This record gives sequence, structure tokens and C-alpha cells, in this order.
Amino acid sequence: MGRNGMHVIVVCNEKGGSGKSTTAFHLAIYLAYQGARVATIDADSRQQTFTHYLRNRRSWAEQHEMTVPLPRHVHLPAAWGDSIRENQKAEADLFDRTIERLRDGTDFLLIDTPGFDTNLTRLAHGVADTLVTPVNDSLIDLDVLARVDSNVAAPIEASPYTRLVQRVRADRHARSGETIDWVLVRNRISNLGSRNAQQVQDTLDRVARTFECRVAEGIAERVIFRSLFPTGMTVFDPLEESRLGTGPSISHVNARQEYRSLVAALRLPLGEAGAMVERRPEAPIRLSA
Repeated sequence: MGRNGMHVIVVCNEKGGSGKSTTAFHLAIYLAYQGARVATIDADSRQQTFTHYLRNRRSWAEQHEMTVPLPRHVHLPAAWGDSIRENQKAEADLFDRTIERLRDGTDFLLIDTPGFDTNLTRLAHGVADTLVTPVNDSLIDLDVLARVDSNVAAPIEASPYTRLVQRVRADRHARSGETIDWVLVRNRISNLGSRNAQQVQDTLDRVARTFECRVAEGIAERVIFRSLFPTGMTVFDPLEESRLGTGPSISHVNARQEYRSLVAALRLPLGEAGAMVERRPEAPIRLSA
């Protein structure tokens, strides 16, 4: 585990629409089904997608008397005072208190961040043990990582976001000798192979070598993720006809396996929880949020 037994996973990409909240939510619920004690933070004070997802889940579960895992959850608002310095201090104080409060009794803390640079985003990166960056399977979306020479599909210059990651990694190493495991996750992968897809993979591999991170095969583009959001369910929850109007499909089964593979690629310190078989929770639904 990370510091004092809690491993912090931060999901971030400074480009909107990369699937951060869906990825973070599925990782949190998967880990909960594995028996881990999970807490979550929504650091996106504007969109609050993660928080809405969790509220949908609680409401659906209560309405249908379902027993599903719910993480301890906190939404962190941005400060809106006249002084930027005072705002940043207030946010840092609240962030630190929240981390300390969640540390007790938590195995994994998932932090979902906004699709743009904020003080809360930088604070979250500073406590990350694992940094997960979903990247849409498109050459256009790679500029969030680096300026790329299109002729050789190689990075020329680090992006502002990559420089942020480099700074927090250097700070972590200077303070503790530890580093942050940065994993780039290909997201919304087309089911049809193409020359563009191979270029994306080749470029990501070169970015990973240049900036000392890893690339994980991610999640295909699937309608099921959009259809699950209103209910707050995930591909790991039972999709019984009496509740969702649909049974498990091939897409559902494949998406579940993709997330299992992603968790394996993240090399999280699951310990005994990692050996558990996925199961429905036996305890009543927990309504902490």
C-alpha cells in the first residue's frame, strides 16, 4: 500500500472527454468488489460527474432494494474568494484534512480530477501513488502529453501537463525517495484496427519511453458505458432484467474483462484482496457520500 496503508490513485487528463470519471468510477467499484476498503474524492467542482454517478447509484440501489458497494465519498469545492493566494490556501487546508480523515480505514483512495488545470488538480497529483491518464485513441488527443513530430511519431517537447507530472514526481523523489507510477491508458479504442490506431500506439510507446511512464491497453468504445451512467451501475454489477431491462451482453462481458486487464496492468498492491473472487457484497448498502 501507499503511505500509512492507503494507496492513492489519481485519474487525470487536462483534456475533457477522455473518460476520466467513468474510468475512476469503475476502478473504485471493482476494487470494492475485490474486498478492498475504497474511498473517493471528486476534485472537479464544476462538472461533478463522479459525484453525480455516485448519487445515481445510491438512488437506483435504494429504489430497487439492491445491495451494492458504495465508497466513502467526498466532493471538494473550489474556493471562490477575491484572493487567489487565500483561495489556494483554503483549498490546500481542506484537501489535507480530507486526506487525513479518509486515511483511516481506507485501502485505496480514488481521486477524479477536472479536464483542466486547477489548484486541486495539482494537490491531487502531489499525493498520488499511481497516476492514471486515460487518452482517447486519437493522434489529436496526444497533444495533452507532448508536441509530437508527425513524420516520425516521436515526442519533441513535453506538454504543460507532462511538465506538471515531472515536477511532482521530482518533488516526491526528493522528499521520500519514492516515485509516482504514471500509466497512460488507451481509451475508447475502436473495435476495428486501423493505421491510425497503430500510429497512436507507436506514439504512446515513444512518449512512455521518453517520459518514464507506462502504457496500458485500455477500454474500447462501448455504448454500455453511456447507458449505465443514469443508474450509477458498472459492468461489475449484476444487470438483471428485472432492474435494468437488459441482461449481460457480449459488450458487457468484454468491458468487464477489459477493466480486469487494466487493473492487472496498474500493478496495484491488492494483497489478499487481489486473490478474492468477485462477489456481490453481503453487507447492506452503505450510504456514506
